[in-house]
Amino acid sequence: MTESAGAQEPFPRGMALLVAGAFFMEILDATIITPAIPRIAGSFGVAALDVNVAISAYLVTVAVLIPASGWMADRFGIRRVFIAAIAVFTVASIGCAVSTSLPMLVGMRVLQGVGGAMMVPVGRLAVLRSAGKADLVRAIALLTWPALAAPVLAPALGGAIATAGSWRWIFIVNIPLGVLGFLLALRLIRGAPAPVRRPPDWPGVLLLGGGIAGALIALEKVRLHGTDWAFVGTGAVAAVALLSTAVWHLRRSPHPLVQLSPLRVRTLRITVASGSLYRMVITAVPFLLPLQFQLEFGWTPLAAGLMVAALFAGNLTIKPFTTPLMRRMGIRTVLLVNALLSVGCFGLLATLHAGMPAALIAVILYLSGALRSIGFTAYNSLAFSDVDGDELTHANTLNAAVQELAAGLGIAVAALLLSQLGSYPLTFAVLGALMALTLVEALRLPGQAGAQVSGSR
Repeated sequence: MTESAGAQEPFPRGMALLVAGAFFMEILDATIITPAIPRIAGSFGVAALDVNVAISAYLVTVAVLIPASGWMADRFGIRRVFIAAIAVFTVASIGCAVSTSLPMLVGMRVLQGVGGAMMVPVGRLAVLRSAGKADLVRAIALLTWPALAAPVLAPALGGAIATAGSWRWIFIVNIPLGVLGFLLALRLIRGAPAPVRRPPDWPGVLLLGGGIAGALIALEKVRLHGTDWAFVGTGAVAAVALLSTAVWHLRRSPHPLVQLSPLRVRTLRITVASGSLYRMVITAVPFLLPLQFQLEFGWTPLAAGLMVAALFAGNLTIKPFTTPLMRRMGIRTVLLVNALLSVGCFGLLATLHAGMPAALIAVILYLSGALRSIGFTAYNSLAFSDVDGDELTHANTLNAAVQELAAGLGIAVAALLLSQLGSYPLTFAVLGALMALTLVEALRLPGQAGAQVSGSR
């Protein structure tokens, strides 16, 4: 069965649920580690903020390698790539569990990123290729529901594990999930290699990968005291040069790693610009909160994890209302109102202190999570609303890479702001100011943007 033929079949619910399960495993792994950061730091004898590299390393690796996922899917077939990705991710989880130093943990997280870079976008692509325009919101909902549930469970689970035992068990959770996913993928995932095989764009891989990695390594080296500014400056200049050359190469190569032409579509272009900034800012919140609760408030990892779960509970419980909300108000209005409310919510986050009642903290976090879910759903629905035909593969690859890069950058920026400002309230205030910038692109959207997928009139 070819992939083009598979696109003519009815929407495959089983495959969509399996891909959602893979997202669940990946997001569980990304989220479950945050309450254990102080314990991991103590185990390796490093500062808590230094452990942020173990989180951002995974996200950066995914961002660097996602552009190759489209070519991998065409060259080897969606089925082979997705199955191999689950296997790599599971094996890397074992490596994380047995790590004896922070560099080793980071190395294993990079290997997890290799698996995640293939697993997430290729799985999403399989579902998008099988869904018509009318099924797009339905497909996104199926992919998002389990992924929203994982963060609700992860903070409490990670906090409980770190409090009661060793943080290493956090990664062992992935193993049974990975084995089950591997077996189900053998049965459910289809997609043979494409008839036309374009050559790999290795220069594009090296230029993009080197540029992104250089930028984030330079960012990670900025410290409150003792920053090697010569190193940071060299890394920044190298990153700009590599990324500029990458854009030049991609626009002229006959077989680019990722097509930039889909950016001509206005809704996708705005999603890539404003949506990535939104994701960067929002991703910083669940990274900062467990640190604040443990290092400043003196809470246990379990208490911190349970409180952060309130944020993701807001994510989950608002989900049934996001599609009707977009249908009634339109995506543009939803994005504008959501951005304004989110700025206000960052103001509330800046007021958190150890003496505040736990119930009030939970309400603020719940509100933050609900707004987060609405924003993510709106941007995800808008991204592919006007993209058709062969450009869907390149649009999916481009958008996924930028969003993952934004998430990794969000962790790095949050750590940088906290190290420089030395204050959680000030860090949240600066993040709120960055959130306000998303209003600029949202205002540029036409009133009926995304109407064909949201059903608004």
